[in-house]
Amino acid sequence: MPATNEISVRSTAFDNGDPIPVVYTCQGRNEPPPLNWTTPPEAATSALIVDDPDAPSGLFTHWVVSNIPPTTTSSAEGEAPAGGVVSLNSAKRAEYFGPCPPAGTGVHHYRFIVYALSRPIRVDARTSADDARSAIVDASIGDGQLIGTYTVDT
Repeated sequence: MPATNEISVRSTAFDNGDPIPVVYTCQGRNEPPPLNWTTPPEAATSALIVDDPDAPSGLFTHWVVSNIPPTTTSSAEGEAPAGGVVSLNSAKRAEYFGPCPPAGTGVHHYRFIVYALSRPIRVDARTSADDARSAIVDASIGDGQLIGTYTVDT
């Protein structure tokens, strides 16, 4: 089903296009920033993917949370969205893995993408990042993103 609903994604920790504070990276406490988003009324559930399209080896997925109840429209600092299912990230861990680009690879753009889904998807803590992403995209009826940047100097 094509995405038809745009979602607003925001954080009180940084604005779209701005640097992500160190506390939310591997050089800090490595915990997720606070987030809030809109959910269209047609959404049966939502999902959140945090990824880095600038990773040297290709797209790196830092966090996948699926089947978030449509009434959950935010997550507190250091927490996953209430009621969601956390799947594996590209490091093969079912948790948030903060921005951690290799030194000297320039500015990386981290996408916090929230999807509205037409139905719950079949995922669990052992579902790979790629399989979870595929299921999310397949059920998506809308999305929105917040982009933060981060770099590690040499």
